[in-house]
Amino acid sequence: MLQVGDKVVYPMHGAGEITGIEEHDVMGQGQMKSYYVMKMPVGDMKIMLPTDNIDGVGLRQISPPEMIEKIESVLKDKPVKAVGSWNKRFHANLARLKTGDILEVAAVARNLALQGQEKKISSGEQRLLDTAKQILLSEMVFVLNGTMETAEAWLQEMLKR
Repeated sequence: MLQVGDKVVYPMHGAGEITGIEEHDVMGQGQMKSYYVMKMPVGDMKIMLPTDNIDGVGLRQISPPEMIEKIESVLKDKPVKAVGSWNKRFHANLARLKTGDILEVAAVARNLALQGQEKKISSGEQRLLDTAKQILLSEMVFVLNGTMETAEAWLQEMLKR
């Protein structure tokens, strides 16, 4: 059971903090349902997650500080050469992001950022890159115990070539 103050990651959205638990009427039918309220550091967004489906949405605890070295290693590693059409690459990268695994997210950010430096990437791949960066940054805010600015500076340094 999650508690207020827990820091968690919601795949495809990123990390946030549980700021409350609220009861809401489901579709005005008089059937009350309990939701976790999650505040995201990126875009000051608020997400409500049904308390009875936390496992189903892939929610997980944020990475421990010991993971920073592994994440940095992935970001600095040689990129995987993109093969196939942009559409196949897009779907493969999207599947990696949906896992919620921070190392997979870091690999997608690295590969697309470097691919974008070599040649223009499609608008779909640019959106995936932005999403990967957002997910990574939101989690790093908590892991690095810093601000969005410190996380952005860290990521920019990691993706430098």
